[in-house]
This record gives sequence, C-alpha cells and structure tokens, in this order.
Amino acid sequence: MKDLTISNIERQNVLNNRFAVSKVQEHLDIEGMLFEGEYRFTKKMVADFYEVEERTIERYLEKHSDELSANGYILCKGKHLKELKLQFAPVINVGSKTTQLGLFNFRSFLDMGMLLTESEKAKKVRSLILDFVITTINEKTGGGTKYINRRDVHYLPAAITEENYRKNLTSAINQYVDGHHTYKYSQITDFIYKAVFKENAKEYREVLKLDSKDNVRHTLYSEVLLVISSFENGVGAAISERFKENGGRLLTVDEVEHIVNELAEHPMQKPYLNDARTKMASRDFSFRDAYHGNIADYLQAVTPEEFERFIGDQSIDFDRILADNKDVLKRLKQAEDE
Repeated sequence: MKDLTISNIERQNVLNNRFAVSKVQEHLDIEGMLFEGEYRFTKKMVADFYEVEERTIERYLEKHSDELSANGYILCKGKHLKELKLQFAPVINVGSKTTQLGLFNFRSFLDMGMLLTESEKAKKVRSLILDFVITTINEKTGGGTKYINRRDVHYLPAAITEENYRKNLTSAINQYVDGHHTYKYSQITDFIYKAVFKENAKEYREVLKLDSKDNVRHTLYSEVLLVISSFENGVGAAISERFKENGGRLLTVDEVEHIVNELAEHPMQKPYLNDARTKMASRDFSFRDAYHGNIADYLQAVTPEEFERFIGDQSIDFDRILADNKDVLKRLKQAEDE
C-alpha cells in the first residue's frame, strides 16, 4: 500500500484529483466555517480533529509550509480577518490584538492528514483516501485502467498518425534491412521503445501486467505515440538514406540499432523524449498504479487538468465511440483494402 506520509508526489496526486477529494469531504464529519465561498478551519479545529496538540500542527506547518500553502493554507489578515471575526467570533475565539490567523481549506486540511505520522485519526483518514482514489478512478473508467489512455480526446488522432508513420518504417525495414522477415520488425521496434521510454516491449508488458493478446500501442498515451511517430519516421528515412550510401547493400539490424541510438541522442529530440517519459511515468503511477523504474527520475504529480482529460468532463468513452461508428469504420477499411 502507498505511504502518503513519505511521498509529496503521491499526496499531490490525491489533492489534484477533485473527484476523490470531493468523496472524502462528503464522508468526513468535520464542521468548518464557510468563509468567502470555501470551508475554512483554524489550527485548533485541525488539531482537535486529528486528536493532536496545536503545537504539533504548527511544527508541520513550519516543516511543510510551501506544500501546505500551495494546497490552500493561508494567513488571514487585515480586512479579511476583520470580516472573519465578525462572522465567527465565538467559533475562532481570538483576541482583539490578533493581527493574523492561519486558516486551512479542505485541501490543506487533507494534506495535513496525509503528513501527520503521530495521529491515529490521520492514519484512518489516509486509508479512507486511498480507498476513494481507487474507487473514483474505477467508477470513471468502468472498472479498469488498462486503456485509460484512450479516454483522452487526443488519443485517436495520435494513434492514426502513428499508424501512418509506422507504415513508412515497416516499408523501409522490408526493403532495406537484412534479417528474418518478421523478427527484424520486433527487434527494431524494441530499439525504438528502449530509446523513447527505456523499456522494451516485454518489460513494458510486465510493468503494466498486460496479457499476450494486448497490443502495447493501444495502451500508450497520445504524447508517447507522437514521439514514437517521430522516431519511426526518422528511423525509416535514415534507413533509406543509409541504404543509398551503402550502394544498395542491405543494412544489418545492428546498424539500425546504431541509427536509433543516434536519433535518441539528437538535441532536437530531448524535450520531446523528456515530456513523453514524464507523461508515461507519472500517469501510469497515478492512474494504473504501475511504476516504471527505468524512468522513475521523470515522475511528477498528475495535474488537475490531466485528471479532467482522463476521468473528468473532458474525457470520452472511446469504446462507445468505436461502437457507434462501427459501420463507418468498416466502410473506410473496405475502401482502403480495395
């Protein structure tokens, strides 16, 4: 089970998932002050809820001030404090000489619960959070995350693009590369996977726990597919060029591996590779609970916008779209085969 007290990335993945946060908020019995459109909690309220002393909360605020502030903890002062005192004087019980008051919103209150190691109550809240995170993602994806990448509206155009550039590569391999007719394709594909996300197809399957019948490409995010498209197109062109330079001699698979590695080291590719690795490492960790050890350095928290793309209002039901357009796709396929 994930330990939320240790990893800032895992805590942020929870807090950026508004669906899980909303579920936890509905479930927890905590009364706050509805102030300026948001529920707020004083340090004392937070300490009382988590059954710790106020100075424990203050210690965590000092140690994790940047994280808690980024998630909504504020110092209320001036006109805002005056208004707060007018509305909630009996609740907050602060003296007239108080010039600032620390206030948590629900996100920072939850963040504190994920940080606190001394509190049994916080431990129970963390367990509840992890349950709700899994539940909300499964509810939104219909019970499985293997193909969560296909809920992104950008997936289908990227998949079609990749398919087209793939044909350029396979054509070049077929004409200009020596080797076993089918084996050379899988070898070169593995070189490209290694270059893009430092795993061959077998390693990727193991990380995602894919069946032998699962197509690796159908599980890739649109950004990763576009980087692979770029690679495939570049490798296909370089193979053709090298064949001409060789005076019509077929390339060995080792020569193609050298081409792929050269392309991976090109400065122009670096930003795209970094972005693809970050997307894959981070999204698979958050959505699929899959850890890519070879690209762990690229791991980041998934943004609120990404949650919207994959499980929120911006996500699509890819399988339903396919089913609804089955006849159109069939006609297109027949036209292509003629």
